[in-house]
Amino acid sequence: MSGIHPEARIHPQAVVDPGATIGAGTSVGPFSIIGPEVVLGERVDIRSHVVVTGQTSVGDETVIFPFAVIGEIPQDLKFGGEKTSLEIGARCRIREHATLNTGTEGGGSLTKVGDDCLIMAGAHVAHDCMVGNRVIMVNNSALAGHCHVGDDAILGGLSGAHQWVRIGEGAIIGGLTMVTADVLPYALVQGPRGHLDGLNLVGLKRRGVDRKDINALRVALQVLRQDEGSFKERAKRVGEDSDSAYVDQIVEFILGDSDRGFLTP
Repeated sequence: MSGIHPEARIHPQAVVDPGATIGAGTSVGPFSIIGPEVVLGERVDIRSHVVVTGQTSVGDETVIFPFAVIGEIPQDLKFGGEKTSLEIGARCRIREHATLNTGTEGGGSLTKVGDDCLIMAGAHVAHDCMVGNRVIMVNNSALAGHCHVGDDAILGGLSGAHQWVRIGEGAIIGGLTMVTADVLPYALVQGPRGHLDGLNLVGLKRRGVDRKDINALRVALQVLRQDEGSFKERAKRVGEDSDSAYVDQIVEFILGDSDRGFLTP
């Protein structure tokens, strides 16, 4: 149901379509444009010169900074004007000049960003991407279409992910890195053409992961690197011997569907 809550604060120089839905305590700054199908939750902070359009919903307490463009149509030549959407979770911070596009019919019609994400200046989330919670995209990093990013992952500045790439939970991508294959959970990837360079040890320690699990992850990577058989056969053997939920997560990731193959140890 559309409508502007009486406790919302709309600057007189903002352009807000009467069909938009704006929750209590939400503010829209000067020269910002809010489209007719937009839903802004409660206490959302839209700064000046922001465009939010399309079939877009923004979760409570999210802040969107000047010159960000949210919910525009995909940069995909196959897009034919069909109705698709963008969902942004709660408490996200979307910085200047970031761009987040709606989905495409061929990709599921939905682009989704989870809660508590930080999308820094100039970053791009393309059509049909699925981004988890607490993800950080550093300045000018970019996700091509259909990428999946797990919770707590970090993409370094000026890094990019090829379309259909999956980036596992807790992984970190170094700055200036191009990722063309799936990244295992908790992995560290760096280099101009990204290569798997071990575990994201700093991230694991910050999360308070037990030393026993970190050692189990190290052993698992060693087996994946050196053991016999195909990569998936090695992963199955790792899973059979595992007593760590973190290792199990890596095994499940490898045995899941992949369109791009894997960055291997």
